[in-house]
Amino acid sequence: MLVREVMSSPAVTVRDTDPVRRAVRVLHGHDITAAPVVGDDGRLVGVVSELDLLRGEFEPDPRATVLPAAPADEPPPRQVMDVMSRDVVTVTETTDVTVAIDLMVRERVKSLPVVTGGRIAGMVSRRDLMAMLARPDEDLRQAVEAALREQYPAGPSWDVTVRDGVAELRGPSRQQADHIAGVLARTVPGVVRVRHVRPSP
Repeated sequence: MLVREVMSSPAVTVRDTDPVRRAVRVLHGHDITAAPVVGDDGRLVGVVSELDLLRGEFEPDPRATVLPAAPADEPPPRQVMDVMSRDVVTVTETTDVTVAIDLMVRERVKSLPVVTGGRIAGMVSRRDLMAMLARPDEDLRQAVEAALREQYPAGPSWDVTVRDGVAELRGPSRQQADHIAGVLARTVPGVVRVRHVRPSP
């Protein structure tokens, strides 16, 4: 499965010169945990997350301690560029989803910008991937059957079942056609494995 098949597009972005509070409202209003940051030319310059935006926004509450809380020495950050992460890990639309997942784990991030030619094409997040895995098996079965019919409108045909995201294709052995059918089934977002099952003799 490729990133372009699961990513959210168009991506919700903020500008590096946006006030921090505007970025807070953007992330909260779209129910997202991070957003790509673009410069004046529309190109990616960073990523800002919920944690980035929370930094420096709150002072200690005097009710939480017996000792008086010291006032903050510095004013809160004013613009997104003051808090965003500049070292950004990105993927492309043709990156394999497994590679994107490995990057999220390694970098400890919840989402990755999808970039094409320096421009933001979308965002892929753990939530996007979870949404694919949450698709009902019946929806996946119908999608696999539709993909097979499009490739083979006049046959051969397979009996398709899907259980827990695993697609099973039943039918007589047709080596080349079976290979293509397996590739097509694996391109359906939400299908995690494909098995060929031969009829009992």
